[in-house]
Amino acid sequence: MIQAFGLTSNSRKGVPPAVDDLSFEARAGRVTALLGAQGAGKTTALRLMLELQQGRGVTYFRGRPLHRIAHPSREVGVLLGDVPGHPARTVRGHLRMLCAAAGVPVRRADEVLEVVGLVSLRDERLGTLSRGMDRRLGLACALLSDPHTLVLDDPADELSTRECHWLHGMLRAHASQGGTVLFTTADPKEAARAADRVVTLEKGALVADQDVADFARTRLRPRVAVRTPHAARLAALLAKEARASQRSVEVVREGGNRLSVYGSTCADVGETAFRYGVLVHQLADEIGDMGPGAGEPPSEAPGGPGGARADAGPTEPTGSSVRGASGQPGDRGEGEHQPRVVAGSADALRTADPLSPLPPPIAVRPAPSPLRPLRYELRRAAGVGTGFLTGAAVLVTSALTAVLLARVGHTPQPRLLAAWPREMPLPPAALGAGLLGALAFGDEFRHPALAADRGTVPRRLGLLAAKLVVTAATALLLAFLTVGCDAEVLYLVYGRELAEVPDDWMSLSVSWLGLMVGCAWAGVLAAGVFRSTTAGLAVVVAVPVLVVPLVQKVLEGASVRTAAAGFPARLREVFLLQWPFGGERYLSAVARVVAQPVGGALTLSLMALLCAYVLTTLRSRVR
Repeated sequence: MIQAFGLTSNSRKGVPPAVDDLSFEARAGRVTALLGAQGAGKTTALRLMLELQQGRGVTYFRGRPLHRIAHPSREVGVLLGDVPGHPARTVRGHLRMLCAAAGVPVRRADEVLEVVGLVSLRDERLGTLSRGMDRRLGLACALLSDPHTLVLDDPADELSTRECHWLHGMLRAHASQGGTVLFTTADPKEAARAADRVVTLEKGALVADQDVADFARTRLRPRVAVRTPHAARLAALLAKEARASQRSVEVVREGGNRLSVYGSTCADVGETAFRYGVLVHQLADEIGDMGPGAGEPPSEAPGGPGGARADAGPTEPTGSSVRGASGQPGDRGEGEHQPRVVAGSADALRTADPLSPLPPPIAVRPAPSPLRPLRYELRRAAGVGTGFLTGAAVLVTSALTAVLLARVGHTPQPRLLAAWPREMPLPPAALGAGLLGALAFGDEFRHPALAADRGTVPRRLGLLAAKLVVTAATALLLAFLTVGCDAEVLYLVYGRELAEVPDDWMSLSVSWLGLMVGCAWAGVLAAGVFRSTTAGLAVVVAVPVLVVPLVQKVLEGASVRTAAAGFPARLREVFLLQWPFGGERYLSAVARVVAQPVGGALTLSLMALLCAYVLTTLRSRVR
């Protein structure tokens, strides 16, 4: 169950808080609706409950606040706004990525797609989905980990009547299996139709917390729905007879040929129409929303004479209980999807939608998300074409730059193969590796996908390690492809002379690979710390521009030069044993690279960024 105590949002200067001291419960096995007009504070209340917004108060999900739950998506499935996924990712690819994050079998993606009716759209991009399909995908994401609690913000927004019936059946099925469901809505009829309990908000404060029967009796009232081509004449006749008999009857013209008559019956309206020869196409009892001012006397209602008013509600009473004058279901064009009235008092409204099938339950072990970080990161990186396009752009730019440098001349062979002009702080390949590293975390914050609240990316060291491994492999691959493409293009354009391998190729290779991996890691760490792709790439560029000059000044000291000169000999003394395959030579080459200004600056930057990331991780865990 959900228990919210004293939820209060932070107020701005001169503006009252959007939510003020809100407390309520949503019990397990029941569907709870959070009802309120636009601006009543419903979404703010959910964000406070999910710890997405600063404020006061506490919310317990089965006795624990969200930040104390090891694996939040296992406990709470959330739908807030649109699905926060990369618009270029496919529907199935997005769910498969979340499967790896949640630690569930990949077949789970196909199961929830079948349940929400998106199997035919599984290869569509997220950016091309309609609003209704996006809501279905959001529900699929919420159900993916088989959570106990569903928290949904206006899930029926812009859904058709048929889709609303399907959604309500799905929520009812989840609650019938012992789960907790909390959803927000601005439609009282939807709340009465779909929920077991209704919590009403107004201007951020609790107005009522009622069972649906009490809510329907106090908030909703019966009315007679009439369709006639002579709506204006019949409205005037009904108002005239109401004044003559001194009865409180309100006639609402709802546009076109439809009237809603409050305070009367089908029999009275039918007799009036028959007496004056007015043709009637439909005559049915309904349950309607009282709305603002609906309880006022007809004489005070705005509109035409006799209390008839023109501020019509919706032209179609979506999903409301309808029965014709003879007791048969009214003609609303929904056929077998027409909800049936549950036995109860005449004032109470309860409808029972057929239970929709749920995906089969699964067993998920509690653990920090993502449960399978390496698999998640591989699917995240390969699910969109950004990385492939970046790699292709780097290869083309490097090849063209190498050809231009060879034509100009005066460029050493190693820099020529790396397409690294002296005027640039970094070669195109290193900038590309840094960009790919920055995207690894930058895209997470632009299109978050991991956390149960769908709002932030958890700072897990396992996730960081997975991103470092994947970006390092990508950087190494890009390094080999860049040198190979540059050498091949130089050979084709200028011949074998410019494509020869340098004599000190081993140390140069270590330096080149270290530069590529270091730039990629700097992008990952900087984007993770500053939560921005741009900041990650800026840090990569700042290393040679700002940090290298500082390291050079430090290395210019006499004592530092003396220590660096004797380092290889001392290294050989420490490692007396011969490593297999001459491993001590590679270790010595790595040490020489680190001792260089660029290598030292990159090493210092990575250490500083790693410390900053760990500190922010510990800080988030100590909240």
